[in-house]
Amino acid sequence: MQEKKETFDNSIDIKSIQDKLAKVIDKSRETLYDDDEIFIKNMQSKNLAGDDINRYRHWEWPQGVSLFGFWKLFEATKDKKYLDIITNYYDLQFQIGLPSKNINTTAPMLTMIFLYEYTNSDKYGDLCVEWADWLVKHLPRTREDGFQHLTSDTLNNGELWVDTLFMSVLFLAKTGAVMKREDWVEEAKYQFLIHSKYLTDRKTGLWFHGWTFDGNHNFTEALWGRGNCWITISIPEFLSIVRCEAGVKKYLVQLLTRQVEALEKYQDKDGMWHTVINDPTSYLEASATCGFGYGILKAVDSGLISARFKNCAVKAINPVLDCIDDEGYVNKVSYGTSMGRDSIEHYKNIEIRRMPYGQAMAMLFLQEALKSVSKK
Repeated sequence: MQEKKETFDNSIDIKSIQDKLAKVIDKSRETLYDDDEIFIKNMQSKNLAGDDINRYRHWEWPQGVSLFGFWKLFEATKDKKYLDIITNYYDLQFQIGLPSKNINTTAPMLTMIFLYEYTNSDKYGDLCVEWADWLVKHLPRTREDGFQHLTSDTLNNGELWVDTLFMSVLFLAKTGAVMKREDWVEEAKYQFLIHSKYLTDRKTGLWFHGWTFDGNHNFTEALWGRGNCWITISIPEFLSIVRCEAGVKKYLVQLLTRQVEALEKYQDKDGMWHTVINDPTSYLEASATCGFGYGILKAVDSGLISARFKNCAVKAINPVLDCIDDEGYVNKVSYGTSMGRDSIEHYKNIEIRRMPYGQAMAMLFLQEALKSVSKK
């Protein structure tokens, strides 16, 4: 008698999720060290700090997201092989030397503070304190004391970007909580508040990519997919890291709820989201879809949003599985996206390319999907 396949919501083959997740994980070990030739070439002429470019080669925000994916795997499984991937990465980067501090180079520090909490090793803890202190004291600020989105190659003077909350503020919040620095926790809370003040679209509940105090506008008012998914991930993660006052927590949950309501509205009939969320002529994009799926499932699991939104995430599982090839590469991932300053077409023209963060976000989403299955 043929064994009946276990299914999730009568349409998702659990074994397919497990198989594809295993392949993505295996390939992600390699992509953590993939060279981004476009970025490296750009840095040859635009390295703001003027330090050794090789220090940025594998220490930037794509690797930061990838490390976070491996950390979540370790948290869920306690399998030492995932811990070894992380510690071996840091050991190698310590030998090379770390790059200059900015918003994007802070991204790999998020996993490091979790690692410090787990190991209590000063070689991690001291660095985390150093980088958190720099964020608070030395990172350029916009008007109203927002974190300016300083990157390795661009000053972005007076600009708030949606990416900042995931790339730097989560790290600051976690470091403040672990090191018992309430001032850092409060700074992280403030950054969520000031970013939401200028980046949320009151009409849809979605988030704009950026805001500039030079002219006081949201550039092209792009409701960019991956930028929005940083919020869907960051709010549940932030609320799991710090204890917020009831009013602040309620405010953040309402922001998330409105965003997810809009995501439900704009989700493509096949289950993915477009790279410009409200523009069906823009291409369907996998990293944003995975980020939305992960954030929604985590928020439902945490009791932050209604369980009805789980259906949005579930609809995305099969199309995401279809994006993963037999080698374990996640396809339909948009390349790193600068600010669209002149036209929405900027986002629609970003090339599709395999990236470490695409792998990581698929790991996050499929892990969370399997967790939801086990609770049925």
